Amino acid sequence: MAVRTRGKASELLREMWRSRLSYLFIAPFMLCFIVFIMIPVVCAFALSFMSYNSLEPPRFISWSNFRYMISEDLLFLQYALPNTFKFAVIAGPCGYVASFLLAWLITILPGRSRKWFALAMYSPSLMGGVAMTIVWLPLLSGDRIGYLNSFMLEWGFISDPVLWVTSKEHLMTSMIVVTLWSSMGIGFLAMMAGILNVNPELYEAGRLDGIKSRLEEIWYITVPSMKPQMLFGAVMAIVGTFKAGSIGTELSGMNPTPQYAGHLIMNQIDDYGFIRFELGYASALSVFLLLLMYLSNKFCWGLFGSKGDE
Repeated sequence: MAVRTRGKASELLREMWRSRLSYLFIAPFMLCFIVFIMIPVVCAFALSFMSYNSLEPPRFISWSNFRYMISEDLLFLQYALPNTFKFAVIAGPCGYVASFLLAWLITILPGRSRKWFALAMYSPSLMGGVAMTIVWLPLLSGDRIGYLNSFMLEWGFISDPVLWVTSKEHLMTSMIVVTLWSSMGIGFLAMMAGILNVNPELYEAGRLDGIKSRLEEIWYITVPSMKPQMLFGAVMAIVGTFKAGSIGTELSGMNPTPQYAGHLIMNQIDDYGFIRFELGYASALSVFLLLLMYLSNKFCWGLFGSKGDE
């Protein structure tokens, strides 16, 4: 057994040496991946079983952080977890569907105008805090001079100004709307590229086989032909919604948000990690969020993945 193991190891080393140029090319990415992703994930997983405040040495406390999370942390159970699920379930799928529909509509436009519409859809995802300050805060201001309130008061839709971003009833809705507006990111571009690369002969063959509408073309030809792009867009939508956290505090200008209406898991992590300096519990929350993302990604792999992709 030992001789066989040494033989396999030496054969593996010889194969790596024969492919040394390939390993040299991927070395920069692998180094960055190991240093900035793999090692932090492993450290977070280890710290989730410890009590650590960044000043004293870490102290092993087994599953205490996770027991506290699921049984005693009322802020997490009452606000962070339900708000995150609500935000992710609405903003994620809606933004995903909107990305696909807008990408499809843009691809049927003439070539010259297509790039300008694509740029117009993609640019909000690049603006970030600039768009929040210039566009959304004046639009959703809770006084009479806020653009949305002013318009609705003038046309008689409301009789008093609505506190769009500082009330418990409307903050989550405002967060979802702003997220959808800025959700046409890299996933949107991937979907548009996938639609443009579908073989036109498939549509002609589909019409000969009895496909009569654009909707049938999308369902039977476009979507099956671009499953890798659909999968990529779904993964990006999941990651984007689950990692959102600052949007509620940016809109409301308060931390925590009014009555914790926009308090998400990321806000809970920031609270314990950078304000209370309970880094062990913050790591446990991060591991829990990572598990949610993993399960959601597995669901997307089941919808759009294939054995060849695995």
